[in-house]
Amino acid sequence: MKTLITNIQELLQIRDASINKVSGVEMKQLPSIKNAYLIIEDDRIADFGKMKNCPVIKVDITIDASGKVVFPSWCDSHTHIVYAGNRVFEFVDRINGLSYEEIANRGGGILNSAKKLNETSEEDLYEQSKVRLEQIMQQGTGAVEIKSGYGLTVAGEIKILRVIKKLAENYPIKIKATFLGAHAFPAEYKDNHSGYIDLIINDMLPKIAKENLADYIDAFCETGYFSVKETERIMEAGKKYGLQAKIHVNQFNAINGINACVKHNALSVDHLEVVTDEDIEALKNSDTIPVALPSCSYFISIPYTPARKLIDAGLPLALATDFNPGTTPSGNMNFVVATACIKMKMTPEEAINAATINGAYAMGISDTHGSITIGKKANLIISKGVSSFYQLPYEFGSDLIDTVIIEGIRIK
Repeated sequence: MKTLITNIQELLQIRDASINKVSGVEMKQLPSIKNAYLIIEDDRIADFGKMKNCPVIKVDITIDASGKVVFPSWCDSHTHIVYAGNRVFEFVDRINGLSYEEIANRGGGILNSAKKLNETSEEDLYEQSKVRLEQIMQQGTGAVEIKSGYGLTVAGEIKILRVIKKLAENYPIKIKATFLGAHAFPAEYKDNHSGYIDLIINDMLPKIAKENLADYIDAFCETGYFSVKETERIMEAGKKYGLQAKIHVNQFNAINGINACVKHNALSVDHLEVVTDEDIEALKNSDTIPVALPSCSYFISIPYTPARKLIDAGLPLALATDFNPGTTPSGNMNFVVATACIKMKMTPEEAINAATINGAYAMGISDTHGSITIGKKANLIISKGVSSFYQLPYEFGSDLIDTVIIEGIRIK
């Protein structure tokens, strides 16, 4: 099937296939064509260019994008959207003054979600999770990474990863699965960290590998959770099963975790609300990309990732939602992009680069997603009528999306 989009006011993020991410000053550049056309053939971008050069061809669908901008759909490289129930009462606890750590110490937080998940059937978990997946697709996300981590038992972690696999089979959106058994220590292992890590390595990982349920491995490297040494043990175990690391690090404290992640060739280091000069030096000349999660900072009132410090040091940066029931119950990448501009002082060009091409890099799909490139997946957002793409973060509370196309399919 062929689709022709005509009279595009501005076609954003056009890239040569050789570019898989942008860093430093390059992030300020967002290549575009004004008054453009784009041709989709089946699930791929077949051609694009200036409207005056649009070929006369037979197509099945024509979309007139007069006054609208077209750009790649969002690539959300960090979510936890497969979970049971919610943690709405913890939201009120925070309003009443309790910290993240205090809520966790009272049996809330990750352990609360784990309890609910282990009481929920796989079928019910799928039904709850697909609602969230459909929602983010409607909001323009065309590729998403989903983590486990709310099971903390062999059966619970396998259950989540099976649900992620089922979602990937039933929806056109690209989904990458990450095993996050090292999200927190279950209560029964509170004083036996090595015992729980043994369970992850000796029981969970072999079963996950047998069913081919994960693409990456993760750990919450943080004071009170997994130490740097424990995180390294997790990363090393993942390598044996072909699982590259994507690590939660520097959310509350800098404990030299980033250096360890770079040493183990982690694909990404995520959160980085706290960043030291040593962390930046460790990331330079590495293939590890920092990922910022601004809606998490917004929701639980913690510092924002110092985007300017990272970008001005010549580093790349990706943006993601951290969609989860406790600290970011939203998968809206449009809000993430706007918040990055408003609170992190990123330019709209930098934020869109971070949420598209760099987001794709942070989930290992740069060859197929993240830019307007011939041969890549036809994953597109068509805006409503706007004067400029700057209007998207400027009108941060408005829905300015007209049409979402994922793998050539218009999402209702």
